[in-house]
Amino acid sequence: MNSQTRNIQDVAIIGGGPGGLSAALVLGRALRKVTVIDEGKPRSRVTVKAHGFLTRDGVHPSEIREVAHEQMKAYENVQVVKDTVEIAEKIDGLFSLRTRKGEEFLSRRLIVATGMKDHLPKITGMEKVYGKTVFHCPYCDGWERKGEPLAIFGNGKGLMPFIKTIYNWSRDLIVFTNGPAALIDEEKRQLKQRGIDVMEEPILAIESTNGQMEQILLKDRGPVKRTSGFMVTTGETQASAIPSMLGVPLDERGQYETREHGQTSINGLFIIGDAKNTFTSIVGAASQGYEAGVALNHDLAAQDWENEKPV
Repeated sequence: MNSQTRNIQDVAIIGGGPGGLSAALVLGRALRKVTVIDEGKPRSRVTVKAHGFLTRDGVHPSEIREVAHEQMKAYENVQVVKDTVEIAEKIDGLFSLRTRKGEEFLSRRLIVATGMKDHLPKITGMEKVYGKTVFHCPYCDGWERKGEPLAIFGNGKGLMPFIKTIYNWSRDLIVFTNGPAALIDEEKRQLKQRGIDVMEEPILAIESTNGQMEQILLKDRGPVKRTSGFMVTTGETQASAIPSMLGVPLDERGQYETREHGQTSINGLFIIGDAKNTFTSIVGAASQGYEAGVALNHDLAAQDWENEKPV
């Protein structure tokens, strides 16, 4: 360990989104020494407003983080460090973390709340509208787009269930599969009955002005006007390989395998939020952070009780 090595923490938390910060708040209030290590690049940074979080509906996600950081200052036993964990090991019962800036941290327990990273389809113009008028989560942004002429982008086995969900917010739908649609004849019949067109031609571009989608250009077809849209998937992958380094496997959906409260097969390691569920929502991640924080404090309290030598 170098001279920058921190004292042993009760809990280190990788990721400073709603899940990680919620866990830090619970543990901080439980008198635990906590370090949150966050690179400062949240998945929600492209989002204009966050929705569905009681008392915070309609605010920018960065405002939630700023308020959380300010409130965390009341707990001197909690520190937030802007850095990226690159290497993690478990040595003699402690988690050893090494960061990009060369710092090292030791902790009794570890929470990973790093979330996912989106990989948008290679469609010209998609990056200009994503988070502004094209979204992934209808529960976050569906209300603002209710009744609009919407585009649904995507294909594969999740397409039909997603169409049914978006249909709840608008009956004016056109599906853009950017190739042959993975729909059976019965599904196509149901869509036709409801006036939902499926356009399988390759997408050439999405045209927009200042993030406002205006029309979609298809090969061998004229422009199709749409004002907003939703994506079946954002091609999300894990934002961090730290759990893999520690021996936690991924399931068939690309999520880290966990048990109750986010516990993993590695004793003392918890995973919460999008890394656990692919998509959790801000309020869902905060809830999981609270739950994991309580479970971890109970675990630490039991260990401290057993290790204490009464006078």
